[in-house]
Amino acid sequence: MSNQSFILILSGIIGVLSGVAAVILKHGVHAIQNFLTQDFYVEYANFMYIVYPIVGISAAYLLGKYIFKDIGGHGIPDVLFNISKKQSLMPRVKTYSRVFTSALTVGFGGSVGLEAPMLVTGSAIGSNIGLLVHLNAKKRALLIGCGAAGAISAIFGAPIGAVIFAIEVILMEISTASFIPLLIASVTGSLTSMILVGEESVFNFDLQDKFLAAHMPYYLVLGIFCGVVSLYFSSAVMKTEKLMEGLENQAMKILYGGAFLGFMLFFFPPIYGEGYDTLNLLIEGDSGQLLDKSPFFSAIENPYLILIFLSLIILLKPIGSALTLASGGSGGIFAPSLYVGGIVGFVFAYAKNLMGFHIPLPLAHFTLVAMCGVMAGVQHSPLSAIFLIAEITGGYELFVPLMFVSAISYITTTYFQKDSLYILQLKEKGNQLPESKDQELLEMINISHVIERDLLPIHPDSKLKDLIDLVKISKRNIFPVVDEAKTLRGIITLDDIRDIMFDAEKQDTVLIRDLMHSPPEILFADENMQKAMEKFEKSGAWNLPVIENGKYLGFVSKSRIFNSYRKRLIRQRQD
Repeated sequence: MSNQSFILILSGIIGVLSGVAAVILKHGVHAIQNFLTQDFYVEYANFMYIVYPIVGISAAYLLGKYIFKDIGGHGIPDVLFNISKKQSLMPRVKTYSRVFTSALTVGFGGSVGLEAPMLVTGSAIGSNIGLLVHLNAKKRALLIGCGAAGAISAIFGAPIGAVIFAIEVILMEISTASFIPLLIASVTGSLTSMILVGEESVFNFDLQDKFLAAHMPYYLVLGIFCGVVSLYFSSAVMKTEKLMEGLENQAMKILYGGAFLGFMLFFFPPIYGEGYDTLNLLIEGDSGQLLDKSPFFSAIENPYLILIFLSLIILLKPIGSALTLASGGSGGIFAPSLYVGGIVGFVFAYAKNLMGFHIPLPLAHFTLVAMCGVMAGVQHSPLSAIFLIAEITGGYELFVPLMFVSAISYITTTYFQKDSLYILQLKEKGNQLPESKDQELLEMINISHVIERDLLPIHPDSKLKDLIDLVKISKRNIFPVVDEAKTLRGIITLDDIRDIMFDAEKQDTVLIRDLMHSPPEILFADENMQKAMEKFEKSGAWNLPVIENGKYLGFVSKSRIFNSYRKRLIRQRQD
């Protein structure tokens, strides 16, 4: 069997397993939610909303820390980090741990989504299957993408969107040959979900209105609005998580985070869990039912109150998601970004229709299109957003506005913020991902592996004649000046002594300390290669000394780096 055929079989297996995991998690969460909230009535305040998040986050944290040894948090940034920095190796425990911890988190009201835990589970399945059959890091990365595609496809029933998401967010770069395994994993993941639970979908609606070109000016404004909301979403998540990090005691994090989230749910029940039921109500035009779920607003029938209520949810949802994750819960911001986007689109169209001028806007269209816009802005994945929403709607009626709004939102967001929320979270932890294939290859080269140690050192108190003796036996034209403590004091080149090296008088009188000079730059042994190359470019030097803990180690040359880079490039192409 050829390697390609073997990968295709593995991708199908990974798609099935990811689909099964997605179904188990989704139905487990819904079962918990129904059990906890089915007896809630509108007539009185349900104070259990305040308690549930603390219970769920506590249970998820304790289970993750003491049983699985895998604490929750964000999922997709961890997958990206494992692919980039850990040779596409993911801990085996992640193949099942997030299913349990995220079920407890979201089931008890955690305001996050299940997509990231499902994606982590699918990715871990792909990585560990690749490790089991002894595949290299590049092929393991492909199987991680297959697991991600299978999981997303199983959730939404959107195989094309799932494949594009795996390419656009998880794998970044991919060849045409690698595209086929992703397709197979995505299709098998979707089929597995259909076989186990039927054609039940996250969103259930039937679009009645037709797309009109006259709506395009409003879609332009909506795209800008989605971009601004995306910036707020990312900023709110980052600042809330940073604020929670100030609480060093984990018990206090759970108590404060869970309590604040509980009070949000108490006053705004639609924030509970993923929130897809809320989006279904908005798409179907039943926004009044959202107020019915709140004992504080249900008695008031006022369209402006609906706008205020939903606008406050837009502001609070990102904070609730960040509180859930920073407290120790497990989940992701995939669903919250869709949730906020849907409410943004509904509020935009609903407010315009209340004003009564020009033509009325279809609420369902703008709700769906804004979901695409905010997802594109927050996750920097415009293509994934377009195809995901297009497949959810069951056709391409909204394809033009989806493309337009996602592009405008993406442009607006990236103008002010270059990185997606996932990348921002990694940078906050000090984990910088490579931005290009060149940078990725450079980061695979360790400075300690390219150090040249054949340069002959000389003491600063030596004389010129001692250096000439070294010149006779050395094959290099640079001589590091090193004292007895192995500290680099400077360097001398042949050009520095060419005019005086044959002067007999100066050979006995001139000291090395009088001839040496500082190197143009100094490299450190723990420095990454990208930083090292920046120093080479800035200094214009061809050779630079390497220091570790103040001690001289040797020199690194551009030619040695280029040679190592070329070998790795050839090896990667062969893989």
